[in-house]
Amino acid sequence: MRAAQDVRVAGAAVLTPYVQQAAEGTIVVLQHAGGAKGKALLETARKAKALEIGCAKLTRADDRADFVRHEIRRAGGRIGGEALSVLMDAVGSDLRELAGVAGQLVSDAGGGEVGLDLVRRFHKGKAEVSGFAVSDLAVVGRSGPALEALRHALAIGVPYVVIADALADGVRSVARVWSAGRGSEYDLAKRLGMPPWKVKRARSQGRDWSETGLRQALGVVATLNADVKGQAVDPAYALEHAVRRIGAARADR
Repeated sequence: MRAAQDVRVAGAAVLTPYVQQAAEGTIVVLQHAGGAKGKALLETARKAKALEIGCAKLTRADDRADFVRHEIRRAGGRIGGEALSVLMDAVGSDLRELAGVAGQLVSDAGGGEVGLDLVRRFHKGKAEVSGFAVSDLAVVGRSGPALEALRHALAIGVPYVVIADALADGVRSVARVWSAGRGSEYDLAKRLGMPPWKVKRARSQGRDWSETGLRQALGVVATLNADVKGQAVDPAYALEHAVRRIGAARADR
């Protein structure tokens, strides 16, 4: 049973005997989000000496990336950094969906390498309109395609704040790698606390940026963060304006 914390009192009364002593050949699985809500049913399971497996919430992108790599290895496959990045951009942070997609992709790959082309084909359309797709286009100065992707993303309901966060992440990643100076991807990754594939991408994206332009772009995404959280009358316009300003900042050398 998923979301056991949301089970009403009457429902919990029905479940309790099964939790205390399941019928032979029956396995009862409860998924509980933790906290005080619905704790009585959880305590009943604990008193019955049920096996309890703690699953801490994965809030860091790096932790989710490690989870996906593990799922793909467990299914008998492997995946490179760029393909993993596109996969996570397309699917999002839901671990059940990530695990399901990982298994499907390994199956489609015949148990071998889950390549970038396969990921793109599998998520054709969805990956193209994600917030990170908008960001990737914006930070390399492709303002026209970035605006097209932005409008498409808004049309299908991608939240303003998700796109704004992706733009901020893209600009900040480029700025951090650009300012870190020389070094291998792995050295910079260790120093900056970023995965190597992200360092490689940010380094490529940052080739034509200047210090002045990056300062401007960082200011743009800081303002945008406030705009999409209530300060702007029209958040969609604020996003379009930010994409144009990021393009202009990149051209400022």
